Amino acid sequence: MPAGVPHSQAGRIAADHPLVGGHKGPVLDIAFCPHNDNVIASGSEDCVVKVWHIPDHGLVKTLTEPIVDLLYHQRRVGLVLWHPTALNVLLTAGSDNQVVIWNVGTGEALVHIDCHPDIIYSACFNWDGSQLLTTCKDKKIRIINPRTGVIESDAVCHEGSKATRAIFLRHGLVFTTGFSKMSERQYSLRTPDMLSEPIVMVELDTSNGVMFPLYDADTNLIYLCGKGDSVIRYFEITPEPPFVHYINTFQTPDPQRGIGMMPKRGCDVSICEISRFYRLTNSGLCQVITMTVPRKSELFQEDLYPDTIGDSSACTAEEWMEGKDVDPILISLKDGYKPPEAKISISVNRRRNVLDKGSGKSSKEAAKPQPEVSDKTLQDFADEIRKLKAMIVKHENRIRALEAEVALSKSNVDEDGPGGDGLNAVPPMASDEV
Repeated sequence: MPAGVPHSQAGRIAADHPLVGGHKGPVLDIAFCPHNDNVIASGSEDCVVKVWHIPDHGLVKTLTEPIVDLLYHQRRVGLVLWHPTALNVLLTAGSDNQVVIWNVGTGEALVHIDCHPDIIYSACFNWDGSQLLTTCKDKKIRIINPRTGVIESDAVCHEGSKATRAIFLRHGLVFTTGFSKMSERQYSLRTPDMLSEPIVMVELDTSNGVMFPLYDADTNLIYLCGKGDSVIRYFEITPEPPFVHYINTFQTPDPQRGIGMMPKRGCDVSICEISRFYRLTNSGLCQVITMTVPRKSELFQEDLYPDTIGDSSACTAEEWMEGKDVDPILISLKDGYKPPEAKISISVNRRRNVLDKGSGKSSKEAAKPQPEVSDKTLQDFADEIRKLKAMIVKHENRIRALEAEVALSKSNVDEDGPGGDGLNAVPPMASDEV
């Protein structure tokens, strides 16, 4: 997957452009870390989840070494999702019907969720990350406790056999997309305590593409983007009937293979840009689409830009596992988004696993905790290294001096020829005369 292309650059990228290329199979899903824009997680057909760090100014060569490899799934990994508030918490789901929640900082699996009888289509955390919403090939939608894996409620989502998607809205409602028995595309709005009885169920059309709902929590807008469609429909969610209001449709000539949405802090508030999309077309182009609200005033529009989710985590992975639920930290965009001077970096302190195979070591030896090296010991090693370096330099100087003396004495020998004192002269060799 390519990385490090600036927004201002347009046109075809070079054939030798640096890539992120550490997977052994096709990449099926990627997700940017919400708390560090330089960190990306990727899932692949090689059953491995990798976490990458992209430099601020992009890549200068192809990146093949990830921060950490997360190994658990036995089949391809088609879904990766970061926790909205907890630092370094990552969810992965594979074709082995398993959901795993990881602590990327330690490289260990925190929770295994094994309640899906078939492939997981989608997953979404609620606003504070205390609940997990999933859709499955068995046509059911489930609300799960992500810390324990216990199903809190479930219901049939859509009766069609094709893929479904579901997302949590900011105030707790659930929005889903799917198909009817007659293969008509539908969307619905539900409450978590009554999943089996939708508040709204609307049929859109008879297209075959799966619809992906993209949600803007600040404006309560939902954008429906179908795979293979050339349109983007957007709706507003309100607390009064009919609850889901159709606004408009954005039409393009080229169908889309995939689409991604820029976080609100990346939008340009000076032109009233409320959303920005990146569409991948069948021709291989990445098209940038901006949604703007026309306003004559050049002042900051507070109704369009309430405080939005920032790039700071609200709690650590350990605090979240202990039961702490906290809302995301919000920031104001009145003066534009300013990246933090000191970004949170992911440093992996992997814990030793007794199942890891050591080089020629038994499992008992591998399981023994390794002694930690104290700062005093490290300082002693550094002092000893400095002494050895000084001794090597001293010996090198002495060797050079001795070499100079040998060269000088040799030159003196060469000079003591027939005109010398004769002490070093070589006697002539006798020859046989005929």
